Amino acid sequence: MTTYAYYPGCSLDGTSKEYNKSAKAVCKALGMDLREVDDWNCCGGSSAHMTNRWLGLALPARNLRQVASMGLDRVTVPCSACYGRLRETAHELKDEHTWRRMAEEVGIKVEGKVTVEHLLETLSTPAMLETARPLVNKPLAGLKVACYYGCLITRPPEVVAFDSVENPHRMDDLMTLMGAETVPWPFKTECCGAVMMVSRTEIVLNLGRKLLSMARDMGADAIVAACPLCQANLDMREGQIKNKYGDDFRMPIYFFTELMGLAMGFTPEQMLIDKHLVDAVGLLKAKGLA
Repeated sequence: MTTYAYYPGCSLDGTSKEYNKSAKAVCKALGMDLREVDDWNCCGGSSAHMTNRWLGLALPARNLRQVASMGLDRVTVPCSACYGRLRETAHELKDEHTWRRMAEEVGIKVEGKVTVEHLLETLSTPAMLETARPLVNKPLAGLKVACYYGCLITRPPEVVAFDSVENPHRMDDLMTLMGAETVPWPFKTECCGAVMMVSRTEIVLNLGRKLLSMARDMGADAIVAACPLCQANLDMREGQIKNKYGDDFRMPIYFFTELMGLAMGFTPEQMLIDKHLVDAVGLLKAKGLA
């Protein structure tokens, strides 16, 4: 059994509990031992590093220190924003001057090198795909999905670099293995508006409408996401998009781990798919998958 430190982040502890539960269930089925990071703290999201460089580094660095203190050297992160902050911090701390300056400024020292992976990266390696193959006992036949990576997983490429920056395929590989049909679409890595959902809602509604429209035009039944911000922006805002623009999409927005769980034999209820705001169980029933 492979052991990973697991950093859920604030979203998976709250609004995206279905991502958290489905991720843990799928990883357990795949023989992974996920150990939640001891006493983890918020990574700083998308704003801390814009306010104070050293505190912005200290927040994710403390989590990396916690991973090292657990005797582990690898952490997998399901939230793309959290992944970006932890991965960039680990990258910056390779520089001795930055490491020492941060220790002086905020008193955080990270002893040991910790590798930061996005959960999608962890679950889509060739070895993991082969592990997952025999576990697919309820293939997602007939389900057409648009795999939505968002703007954070593949950027900046000099820091993350586990998939193509403009045309990633790792989630497509997973969904194909699960029996779904992935549709080609040009918005794989477009931004959903992220945390502007609160401060600039009109921007999020416009971006969400474009994403949903393109997915529909390319023949997708649903969008599959790997980020709680992306999933929330689309799932939560379809009603508002309808009110503002008149588009009635009724398109489910799944987490990739939820669909993996379904293909492995878990029920929609076990994956908390029935908790989505846009009905996500009805489509599965219509396709004979639930």
